[in-house]
Amino acid sequence: MRRIAVLALTLALLLVAAPSFAKTHSEMYPVACSVLWPAVKDTLHNSGKYGIVGIDNTEMSASFVIGGFLGGKRINSVVLNAKGSSCEMQIQTAFSGLAHNDEGDFKKRVDESLSKQEPSQPIVPTKPDSTTK
Repeated sequence: MRRIAVLALTLALLLVAAPSFAKTHSEMYPVACSVLWPAVKDTLHNSGKYGIVGIDNTEMSASFVIGGFLGGKRINSVVLNAKGSSCEMQIQTAFSGLAHNDEGDFKKRVDESLSKQEPSQPIVPTKPDSTTK
């Protein structure tokens, strides 16, 4: 009985502590944010993986839900920042661990959507050196 209580308490603490694992991931794209933003919105609207909490076209930011029954629902967000002629995509993830790679999966889907928009140009994002948190 005591083991079950300790296990239940441990699981409860992990569920409460999960938001503390939030992390911001940054990717630089060699395109303008006005080119990248439609790919982000296409990913959110058409991938079938995300529930949209909110989208702000002026700020080029969005909050979305991912996850399901076993992994739990997680709220993530994305914002685009113009950096000269390039665009920085920042993804705030609630949690990425052994079973989940929210940032990597979202980035992959945005890259796929972007490649459909710009089929003649290969676009390779790069990680910024000093802005990764």
